[in-house]
Amino acid sequence: MLNILNFINYFLCIFAVGFYLITVLQWFSYKFERIIFHFTKPLWHIYFLFFPVIIYFASLFTKNGDKFLFVFLVVFYILLILWHKKLDKKLVFTARVKRFFAFLAFFSILIAVSFNLLKADNLPLFSPFILTFLFSYAYEKKEANKFYKMAQKKLANMPDLLIIQITASFGKTSIKNFLFELLKDDFKVQKTPRSVNTLNGIIRDINENLSYDTKIYIAEAGARKNGDIKEITQFLNPQIVLVGEIGAQHIEYFKSIENIRATKLESLSSNRLKHAFLHSTTLLKENETNTIYDKQIANFTANLDGIKLEMKSGEKIFAEILGDFNAQNLAACILIAKFLGINAEKIAKNAKNLHSVEHRLQKIMTNEKFIIDDSFNGNLKGMCASYDLVKNYKSRKVIITPGIVEGTKEMNEILGIKINEIFDLVMITGDLNAEILGAKIDPKKLIFIKDKSKMIEILGAETKADDLILFSNDAPSFI
Repeated sequence: MLNILNFINYFLCIFAVGFYLITVLQWFSYKFERIIFHFTKPLWHIYFLFFPVIIYFASLFTKNGDKFLFVFLVVFYILLILWHKKLDKKLVFTARVKRFFAFLAFFSILIAVSFNLLKADNLPLFSPFILTFLFSYAYEKKEANKFYKMAQKKLANMPDLLIIQITASFGKTSIKNFLFELLKDDFKVQKTPRSVNTLNGIIRDINENLSYDTKIYIAEAGARKNGDIKEITQFLNPQIVLVGEIGAQHIEYFKSIENIRATKLESLSSNRLKHAFLHSTTLLKENETNTIYDKQIANFTANLDGIKLEMKSGEKIFAEILGDFNAQNLAACILIAKFLGINAEKIAKNAKNLHSVEHRLQKIMTNEKFIIDDSFNGNLKGMCASYDLVKNYKSRKVIITPGIVEGTKEMNEILGIKINEIFDLVMITGDLNAEILGAKIDPKKLIFIKDKSKMIEILGAETKADDLILFSNDAPSFI
């Protein structure tokens, strides 16, 4: 017969495991395949998923197992709270998360009551989770379909809206923000917020934020698998498409550059396409409807003051943004602005007011130290370009980096060699690439930071006035 302690243990175990599961699912957009095949902290699954389940079932066959399990779960909750407290990306109690816990509570109570009436000796642990995820995912799919139709109807009621869709392996957000700044004085322009680039994120932005008097909507489109860009393109049907530089970003999902290229080029499937601005890495040829934008650059220089850019069509532009790769991003924006009728003088004037996007080669001067925040730059080419940018700085150069998070061992080895050539002090955050980078960097330069909460303290102790400090990429604690 079941006693009160059995029920308490049952609910404690279910909600502890449920809390862990929904936390990691939220990190990976609620995709089970990603937390199974692409999770870089597998020990967490053992500690917070498998271990409590094993202890739960072991207690069923142990004398006084219910008392032992209760003590274990109290300790487990303390550890779970401490673990969550140290995360830099904690669980956000969105409407979806609240619905998940509501479903979990309902099915847990339903099963517990049912089995008690049946005079069962044990309560099933997996059934509440199976039912919760089945009903939760069905409900979310139904809601997503409803919001999809709402956004679709809204766009249908805005026939004069010009949609510009931007995709690339890297640089999407910078291009989006630069283009917005070049266009905003001449048009009523809206762009997707922050780094929102999924279909659901775009749909939400349209439903909640897109005003009916908007003339141009700039949407960033990202992908983790073949078909993602096509899905966004079929929904938006953009008149202008920009396909930026294609590289090995997210190679672990796509498996090859060819797959990445094919996915990005799904943008060209729009049935309203008027013109496409393409990077040469798309391998497409220029014609009446395609412009290869990086080939339109005549000359440029990039240093810690900014970028001077000269186009083949004669425009001379200066912008206080960093990174030679941003010359190509800026060139794409200039060509689109010209395509939309903005004259060269106005473009040059607006370009002078451009600033680096937050966390993307953003200059910060504080306490007599030159800080460059490039923590949202996570690809090999972009990271190496930022190192070349600072290599001629006269005083000490300090870098804080986890390496390339979504990349290969070979990429991180190349990065490590480059870092060792340029920087005087190297702080490696996290364990993911510590061994690979450490093998390529002079040990006398190295500091390993396992606990990111100690970073400010370590920086204060190890750096001094006139140092240049580069934050190169970042990784949340679950990476």
